[in-house]
Amino acid sequence: MEALKAQDPARIGAYTLLARLGAGGMGQVYLGRSPGGRLVALKVIRDEIVDRPEAMARFRREVETVGAVRSAYTANLIDASLETAPYWLATEYVAGPTLSRGVEEQGPLPAETCRGVLAALAEGLAAVHGCGVTHRDLKPQNVILAAQGPQLIDFGIARGAGQTALTEAGFAPGTPGYTAPEVLMRNEVGPAADVFALGATLAFAATGRPPFGSGDPAGVSYRAVHEPVDAAGVDPGLAALIEACVAKDPAARPRLDEVIARCGVRTALVEDAFYAALAPLAEAVPRIPAAAPPRPPVSPHDLPTSTAPHGGYGYTPTHVVQPAAPVRRRRVATWAVGLSVAVAVGAAGAFVLASRGDDGDGHGDGGKGSAAGADTTASPTASASEAAKGGAPAYAGDKLDQTLWNSGTRECQLPSQERAMDKFMRSIADPDHPEVNDPDLLSPRRKVEIGFRDGGHAPSDEPYYVTVSVKPPHDIDPDTGKPVQGILVDNRTIGYLSKPVDLHAGGEPGEWKSVTYPDDFQQWIKGRGTPAIPLVNDPGDWTVQWHHIRTPDDYTSIDCAGFAVK
Repeated sequence: MEALKAQDPARIGAYTLLARLGAGGMGQVYLGRSPGGRLVALKVIRDEIVDRPEAMARFRREVETVGAVRSAYTANLIDASLETAPYWLATEYVAGPTLSRGVEEQGPLPAETCRGVLAALAEGLAAVHGCGVTHRDLKPQNVILAAQGPQLIDFGIARGAGQTALTEAGFAPGTPGYTAPEVLMRNEVGPAADVFALGATLAFAATGRPPFGSGDPAGVSYRAVHEPVDAAGVDPGLAALIEACVAKDPAARPRLDEVIARCGVRTALVEDAFYAALAPLAEAVPRIPAAAPPRPPVSPHDLPTSTAPHGGYGYTPTHVVQPAAPVRRRRVATWAVGLSVAVAVGAAGAFVLASRGDDGDGHGDGGKGSAAGADTTASPTASASEAAKGGAPAYAGDKLDQTLWNSGTRECQLPSQERAMDKFMRSIADPDHPEVNDPDLLSPRRKVEIGFRDGGHAPSDEPYYVTVSVKPPHDIDPDTGKPVQGILVDNRTIGYLSKPVDLHAGGEPGEWKSVTYPDDFQQWIKGRGTPAIPLVNDPGDWTVQWHHIRTPDDYTSIDCAGFAVK
């Protein structure tokens, strides 16, 4: 824990900063205090990271993945900001030294204490695996020796069962000396790799030495693949268990329940005198005088880029609720979409043509009804309308978005954020094959034409800008333009966006406007556009959303549909 520096902000979000807890490749970690006095560990992402889509995807995935972990061996996520820079997440702060520091300060742990720590960590990992998540970076720096028992931290590269790895080119995930051979050789990540890391971590705890030596990372990794673990001088029974955990063949490693059974724990770890003596190593929380002068607001450019010792963070990331929603929050109630099918529009051949409000009561359910109790969002605020009068936004920026269309239900699983005008209509068509009128039958085509209109209202002087987003079904590797290699992962970005179009501008009242994918679409990140990928690059259910946009960072969905690429 270090004192704040002159360039550090006084506050981030609602949290008063008290100290620095550490730094790493993703950014700076601070100790903070909530308005009610709760201590949090607040991780702020460096500005350079924001410029790299794969790194931002990693950070977003960290929040989502840890959200799936509900265990007594991880702490809770308190808050997060994923919409605008600076990006950060705040987790519950757990006092205690890391296992690395505990060994450095007090020396190797006795055999019985090691067994207690090993059993507790195995139980914690079993709970994490039970949530469908693998940690992938277990090491002494990512274990907090809290008073109530060890806590697993840093799920920055953790992975859910349905997710694929996000790795730097040429580098395997994890830390040399703690990364399993199958990960290093074949990038095969699974629960058995966490067992390997657990055994290596306990080898360090029992000896005070790196499990496969130190030096050049490539040499350490080579020894992890080809040479035995360093368990010299360790109690024979404990050494045999460590060696079993770090077996080169993942199939030969024991299951976590077998590890726990072989530890033979008979008393609670908190009753262990050596373990209890480690608690005072926790650093005291600093106090800030009430009259402390305010510091400037946080700027991501001011965040340090240095790496903490051993590559670790001195904080506790934790299990997470959903990330903070945009200003206009999504409705939580279950949503049923009512679509009234109309005639084809022009030569395009409508796949889907929906009209809102044709029942005359302004509810826009087309006579089929929407979810009971589902709220609607009012028209744009005066300030937003005034912003729109200044001209069309140049583009719509990338956002976290979890809306997905399903060809089985023909619905999007999340509701729109804002209600469009009563007569808003939209269409999805294949301009090259107008005879095809079912979005589920879209074979690998080259283009999709997406239309929208006011529904025949009288001309309006009030601009109403619409941008369309088209989202591939899976995470896309920006280098290949295809799904990230490995296990397919649901797309959590907004996708590719069209240039904003004023629904009320030019032509006759109710004139159809249209954009064509991929010609008119790009993905915008910090003002820089990336061309849209071809449809054939990612077969599956594609999601289309229509958004009311006011500024590049202020837009909300007003309708959702989709099509399937076979």
